[in-house]
Amino acid sequence: MSRKTVREHVYKLIFEYLFSGTPNPRTYAVFSASDGEQDNAEYMQTVYYGVIEKYDELKSIIIKHAEGFSYDRIFKPDLAALLLSIYEMKYMPDIPNAVSINEAVELVKTYSTDKSHVFVNGVLASVNKELSH
Repeated sequence: MSRKTVREHVYKLIFEYLFSGTPNPRTYAVFSASDGEQDNAEYMQTVYYGVIEKYDELKSIIIKHAEGFSYDRIFKPDLAALLLSIYEMKYMPDIPNAVSINEAVELVKTYSTDKSHVFVNGVLASVNKELSH
């Protein structure tokens, strides 16, 4: 399974977490069982549980960079992509920031509104600029 597909699974898990407020071991098991590659399994576990562990920190970064947007009103598909990408940018130095941003934009093009990709790209570009300094 490609990293892109595994990232999409993590995105869906994060999306579910945004509604439930708790990790769902059953959904995680379904997604993680569909791939036998160790690298992908480690990535999925690291990012999914990392986003949950660092949720408050990631949320504050989004609030800071989503100027003019209330956190609670950001579409959940956009929010899941932002959380995933910002986690990768901050905590996974082996993944280039440009890849994290591009993948998040592609996810919202598939799962969110027609204008979401512009919003997500703008927020992530701002975060990237800050993290690069």
